[in-house]
Amino acid sequence: MSQRIPNAMADKFAAITSLTDAFCQQKLDEEYRQMIREVVAALARKRPSPLLRGTEKVWAAAAVHATGRVNFLDDPSQKPHCKPRAIYEFFGIAESTGQNKSKEIRDALGMDPFSPKWTLPSRLADNPMVWMLQVDGMVVDIRHAPVELQRLAFARGLIPFVPAEQPERAE
Repeated sequence: MSQRIPNAMADKFAAITSLTDAFCQQKLDEEYRQMIREVVAALARKRPSPLLRGTEKVWAAAAVHATGRVNFLDDPSQKPHCKPRAIYEFFGIAESTGQNKSKEIRDALGMDPFSPKWTLPSRLADNPMVWMLQVDGMVVDIRHAPVELQRLAFARGLIPFVPAEQPERAE
């Protein structure tokens, strides 16, 4: 992904990401910080950018929430985890405002639960949508395909890595 943004949006991007960076430093982690910056950058590149309307703190809270929704941030079994109310309280905005702006972001960027593009890198291996590919007209989980097929899918940019060549993970 790229955090390249138009020069005209540099100040807005910096203002929003300074808020999200502070939230991530206090409540989340570096991986979330990077992904949230990618979300804000993607919004900054849209023409016209929706970031031009509304306040930085609303966009910051909504970007955190939208990214968290994709990655199940409110699930207590996840580390880190954070409830939406804590996000909105941190930024000092109404929950309804944050929810509405978060939905706007998710719609604009196609952010659904399990969206491979917006899944944290550390969670890609566990995201079933990353591994479902159509092979000869059938949808298959490429993790169960022969390694040659996995390598071909990787070479074509369809999967983030070759599952058969990864070390076994402890559960």
